[in-house]
Amino acid sequence: MAGSQDFAEDPRNAGVLALVDGELVPLQEATVSIFDAGFGLGDGVWEGLRLHRGALLFLDAHLERLYAGAKAIAIDVGLTPDEMRGELKRLLLANRMEDGAHLRLMVTRGRKRSINQDPRHALGKATVVCTAEFKVPSVAATGLNLHIGSIRTSGAETFDMHLNSHSRLNYIRALLEAIDRGADEAVMLDPNGMIASCNATNLFWVKDGAVRCATDRFCFPGITRGNVIALCQGGAAPIRVGDFPPQDLLGADEAFVTGTMGGITPVARVDGTSFPPGAGPVTQALQAAYAALKDQYAREHPLL
Repeated sequence: MAGSQDFAEDPRNAGVLALVDGELVPLQEATVSIFDAGFGLGDGVWEGLRLHRGALLFLDAHLERLYAGAKAIAIDVGLTPDEMRGELKRLLLANRMEDGAHLRLMVTRGRKRSINQDPRHALGKATVVCTAEFKVPSVAATGLNLHIGSIRTSGAETFDMHLNSHSRLNYIRALLEAIDRGADEAVMLDPNGMIASCNATNLFWVKDGAVRCATDRFCFPGITRGNVIALCQGGAAPIRVGDFPPQDLLGADEAFVTGTMGGITPVARVDGTSFPPGAGPVTQALQAAYAALKDQYAREHPLL
């Protein structure tokens, strides 16, 4: 099995540093307190960042989402976005990273006097941690095997999918069910039984030459998802964004998922439905368009 977040082992990671509250420490020695709200309660937000040719791809959009999420749950990050950019650059320079790295930037409510839900027990300073690892996706060339699961997404009144929070149990439960069914990842339906997303990625499929995907009402609005939609709207492929039942996916001609780690990854199978091996023609066209977009961004927004 090869999930959308699988990666090839890289010996260079043995010597990399992590950023922990302003300090650069060896990755294997990086720790937070057992009284940290992120550890004890999943009380925090995070972003996955991809280093490509000296640029952290779409960094402005990622930081905007991070700071909006922190504000929504009343966490003061303690750094301005520009200061955060400076810290990320310092981390990359210390690790001599220029390309092919994946970062996970995490902000929690910080240490608490005691582990309980009440945010008033926080000691007042957020924990800011960032890992940086050399990572290349290692998804099988034939594509992902998906399972339409029973664990559903939710609206903002229950659990806001727009918050990229440390609380991931609904996604993990969906993935566990998919693994039990012999799949790589789960397709999650919304409360109305319509397709929402996968547990770790956003889902697209192609039918009658047009790309289709769910609205972001009940799914995580991924940065890569937004870029693919924009590419389609810019002429890369026709697209329909709406509410679709699972049967629509099962009758598709091709399918793919999107995410910061893997970009655009083909889907080979959804339950009993198989797609042609590798990426279909529309998926290939979008992969090429997305590769060009990444290169353009790296040229226009170098960090290093």
